[in-house]
Amino acid sequence: MFEKNFVIVDLETTGLSPLKNEIIEIGAIKVENGQVVDTMDIFVKPKNPVSYFITNLTGITNEMLKDGYEIEDGMKKFIEFSENYTLIAHNARFDIGFLNSNMNSCFNKSLENKYLDTVKISKEIVKDLPNYKLGTLAKYFNVDYEGAHRALKDCEITLDIYNNLNEIYSKTKV
Repeated sequence: MFEKNFVIVDLETTGLSPLKNEIIEIGAIKVENGQVVDTMDIFVKPKNPVSYFITNLTGITNEMLKDGYEIEDGMKKFIEFSENYTLIAHNARFDIGFLNSNMNSCFNKSLENKYLDTVKISKEIVKDLPNYKLGTLAKYFNVDYEGAHRALKDCEITLDIYNNLNEIYSKTKV
């Protein structure tokens, strides 16, 4: 359930559907033996303008994205960054769904990485929460949530939550 070498990943997108919406930011943190060894944070230029709602939520503007990576190049960069590592995401179905959809459309294949979901792990380890949203878990573990809804910051929050979950799990398995 817990890995020593992994990549935390988070995406910002133009909406909730991997078939209709686009990735606009990819954030990732590479961890080896419990230590952060590298980070990645890139903008991806969408084909369609970003809505006011998304700009308001994320702070990402169309101006910020105009010099972003084309999706194929952004996906290549992420694949190189995360190759052979387990991916960890909060609500992984969302992020992995977008990554796989774009892998399929860009390269006609799916991600080969195995992945873990901090929502699923949280539900197994922390039983008394009203929900398992990133903000709820951040508050529970006293993790700084300021700046959330940006890919790299959400990765940092997810990493702190994952480490807290690992600590609880380790104490119960001694």
